[in-house]
Amino acid sequence: EILSMIQAFGTGIGEDFDVTKLRYHKIIIMTDADVDGAHIRTLLLTFLFRYLKPLVEQGYIYIAQPPLYKVQYGRSIQYAYSDKELDSIISQNDGRPNLQRYKGLGEMNPEQLWETTMNPAERTLLLVTLEDAIKADQVFSMLMGDDVESRKEFINENAEYVKNLDI
Repeated sequence: EILSMIQAFGTGIGEDFDVTKLRYHKIIIMTDADVDGAHIRTLLLTFLFRYLKPLVEQGYIYIAQPPLYKVQYGRSIQYAYSDKELDSIISQNDGRPNLQRYKGLGEMNPEQLWETTMNPAERTLLLVTLEDAIKADQVFSMLMGDDVESRKEFINENAEYVKNLDI
């Protein structure tokens, strides 16, 4: 998959890397809005930071923001991109909503994916900064590296904040 991405970008890698051969001016990472998607996004950002850093430095990398929930009151449909946004939508409406939790992009029908995540007029894209890539690289190294003590410390310090592991 990585080789396919490199070929699609057109830049090559290593000694053959040439940013002027980039075929696209926006490379959009679109992953599920859950924990697994965040892990995949971290892996991709780490790869881009370590091996294709000029793409990050020059502002070609973006992250798409798919919704976590579809909230429907009668014919009114809204999408929530976080639990906080969901709570806000529910508190502003009367009655019980028809609520759909998206565990992944594959649970959306093509029209929903288009209107929420892919339509250039409506979508939310986050530009990846060098700081984002550095942080992703640090998290990846800490979680997947050889330093077991740092990993244990991180888990112990952050385990209490986990709300949903998408089990």
